[in-house]
Amino acid sequence: MKTRHFDRIGNGGITFTELGFGTAPIGNLYRAVSDQDANATLEAARRTGCRYYDTAPLYGLGLSETRLNPFLRSKKRDDYVLSSKVGRIMRACPPEQRTGIGKFFDTPSRREVYDYSYDGVMRSFEASLERLGVDRIDILFVHDVDIFTHGSKEASDQRIEEFMRSGYYGLLSLRDQGVIKAFGGGINEWQVAQTLAERGDFDLFLLAGRYTLLEQEALTSFLPLCQARGIGIVLGGPYNSGILATGPKPGAYYNYSEASQDILDRVARIEAVCKRHGVRLIEAALQFPLLHPSVVSVIPGGQRPAEVESNRSLLDAKLPEALWSDLKKEGLMRTDAPTA
Repeated sequence: MKTRHFDRIGNGGITFTELGFGTAPIGNLYRAVSDQDANATLEAARRTGCRYYDTAPLYGLGLSETRLNPFLRSKKRDDYVLSSKVGRIMRACPPEQRTGIGKFFDTPSRREVYDYSYDGVMRSFEASLERLGVDRIDILFVHDVDIFTHGSKEASDQRIEEFMRSGYYGLLSLRDQGVIKAFGGGINEWQVAQTLAERGDFDLFLLAGRYTLLEQEALTSFLPLCQARGIGIVLGGPYNSGILATGPKPGAYYNYSEASQDILDRVARIEAVCKRHGVRLIEAALQFPLLHPSVVSVIPGGQRPAEVESNRSLLDAKLPEALWSDLKKEGLMRTDAPTA
């Protein structure tokens, strides 16, 4: 698998595989999977050449990190890149009070407590090290200081202030000491990521689904800012929660909910252009974000070996330049989207 080297501040940098593995699905997101099946999926991802693994305390309320532990234990530490997140502390609670009921299944009974303070960042980091069983984590992302998570711009702004006054300096210190290689934000909205980028010295953003074949508004100001400052983008959710993988079928998901008719119609038009060029929609969806110079890796999820193997095979599809030009001509892609 091709790699992309990222070294913003001259500390040796990080070498990403073009495809990373996002571990929310093996944290029993939407359905329970066994330890054996989770490990089989991780091993399948490794066989494809994937060497970048992203996790978070939230995913399975610690379960994704603990499942990475035995998998990573047999691997040489310099052979892979590992990122996790800060901003939530997982506290034991009665089963009926746990976070994520109906979203995460068969997880430890833990309740999330948001904590974007310096001490909260350090406690979260230490707990992740213990769950993962590793000596170091390469990248830490502050997790979910966005509107999607906290419900309003006012609440998001409050969390951003809490983090920038306190927790930010924890991440800055860890990077300056060489404990981590880089830090950034794991964010659902590019506007919030831009706010952070304008206020601090961030290396990377894990942007969930906001620069895809379906939507490129981040080109308005955020991605040009990243290019100017040498900030890297890990692109999560390249299929926009599913619709760019399944196509515009009834009940297809977009942004974690059933797609509206206007989204279904737009995806149908994109798919029609792809078909004219003999290209599958899912192939174009996975490869498109990697054409932007700031994108260092794309991390689609997977709960089964077949899913990660399929994602890898999509990278080998040869896509004609005329596909992108036709999408632009028909107003289905921004004209300033990089396509070469």
